[in-house]
Amino acid sequence: MTTALLPTALKDVAAEIDRQFDRLLAVPDDSRADLYRAMRHAAMDGGKRLRPLLVMATAALFNVDRESAARVGTAIEAIHVYSLIHDDLPAMDDDAMRRGKPTVHVVYGEATAVLAGDCLHALAFEVLADPDTHSDPFVRAELVADLARASGPSGMAGGQMMDLVAEKSRFDLATVTRCQALKTGALIAASVEAGAILGRVPPEGRKGLRGYARDLGLAFQIADDLLDVEGDEETAGKRLRKDGEQGKETFLTLLGAERAREQCRMLVAQAAQHLHAFGPEADLLREVARFVEQRDR
Repeated sequence: MTTALLPTALKDVAAEIDRQFDRLLAVPDDSRADLYRAMRHAAMDGGKRLRPLLVMATAALFNVDRESAARVGTAIEAIHVYSLIHDDLPAMDDDAMRRGKPTVHVVYGEATAVLAGDCLHALAFEVLADPDTHSDPFVRAELVADLARASGPSGMAGGQMMDLVAEKSRFDLATVTRCQALKTGALIAASVEAGAILGRVPPEGRKGLRGYARDLGLAFQIADDLLDVEGDEETAGKRLRKDGEQGKETFLTLLGAERAREQCRMLVAQAAQHLHAFGPEADLLREVARFVEQRDR
């Protein structure tokens, strides 16, 4: 069960990210208006905001300016939202609901949805490269490079390609783990990494945080597989039972529900253990791990 710390943090971060998107995506008075409305439809008023929360909670360990961390969190959320827009398209998963709302292509059409995703992808790097995000150009360059790796063929997009192939292939456990480490875990890892980059922690000092993010990402996906089979669509705000319909191998099909649940619990415990070098200042990150195991959406 979550304590009072996490619900407040989730609410505050959601409000902050909506504020950032509201400013960045002001609708112009010209023929681009529907493009901006489509981006706002996808990016605002919904979602767990887990990735921005991880950025901000990690950055807080190193006393990073909150506005700077919020801008980086918004950039990573923009990448996440773009991936959801494209994932929902008829050429991909063909979903009509996302975050409890009709998907972008349902409301604005497929062409506008493609462009909205493209623009959110570009916006992420524009925000990271802006001196308002951080005064140090070396920090900004590292943020850009890390997010590019996490969102490209060696990260999220590569995992999505593996997921498409999974509809026609029989993946073993190692391959499913690799697929999900890229598709889901890469952006989660980038969120934690970004907080450390903002805090100017050298790469050799990030080992514990990287272990935390790796285990958290896998726990998140196992919980997602369980949710897809056992969850409530109205609560989740999206279509469930998709993996079974598409014949994909998942952690659940390969391990069974009970073993998958136990593996999720073990990963959450391991994630918390990776934070042993930190004291109470990392309690929010520990709560995030427990939340991932228990979530219903």
